[in-house]
Amino acid sequence: MSIYTVLAALLVLSITTTECYPRGRILGGKESAGRPYMVSLQLDGVHFCGGLLISDEWILSAAHCMPAGNKTLHVMLGESSLKQTANSKTRVEFEIKKYFVHPLYNSSLIAHDLLLLKLPNKVNVSDAIKPMPFQKEDVDIPEGTRCLVSGWGQIRLTGKRPDTLNEVLVTVISRDQCNRRDYYDNELTDNMMCAGEKGKDSCEGDSGGPLICNGVAVGIVSFGSRKCGNAKRPGIYTRIVRYNNWINSTMHNATLQTTTTSPIKL
Repeated sequence: MSIYTVLAALLVLSITTTECYPRGRILGGKESAGRPYMVSLQLDGVHFCGGLLISDEWILSAAHCMPAGNKTLHVMLGESSLKQTANSKTRVEFEIKKYFVHPLYNSSLIAHDLLLLKLPNKVNVSDAIKPMPFQKEDVDIPEGTRCLVSGWGQIRLTGKRPDTLNEVLVTVISRDQCNRRDYYDNELTDNMMCAGEKGKDSCEGDSGGPLICNGVAVGIVSFGSRKCGNAKRPGIYTRIVRYNNWINSTMHNATLQTTTTSPIKL
């Protein structure tokens, strides 16, 4: 049984009208030229979730991506390809030993779906590895805004997952519209936003990746319906700006104790 199957089984919402599921596969997109803020979360060398580099030692992802039990979590930065090659000069990997799930995270409602991961060492910021600024002012992104979502995984509903990072432009939909009875029937809170359109969406497999609007990270891929690309079941994203205080205080208060873990250069 794959880690995705395990995560999906644990985290699926049993809601009769909306059937919400963890998200992330990029549907209707194209291969990315490279996004230096993107992070791959991996178990036993297998990618299962995305993440956003927000500083030289912190990654933001989705709380439902945190593995259960004592599984060892690794992250990969610096490359669009998941393949390990001897020629890579930018790829680095870390074992994660410090992580912080939002204290109000509720897996039944998929509320407060945020996770902070602390790298054991600061990364060297470069063209290949670069943090992405996140939204500071608590205002809704206007409906109709075109935003970018990236992730590793299938770009169609069937077929093998490609090795490379993919991305797609999606359209922000107002919370009022997404809360209509024929959409999500008031499941969205002020801490969430939705974006998507028919045939273009995030989907299963790569939750935790960022939604980028106007060059700023505004959301983290959280959940959606089983049928990706459904115009009335767009992807749901956790609004980062609503958690700025938690993010900043967690990073500030995190222990300064370091480990001897070093990045693995391949």
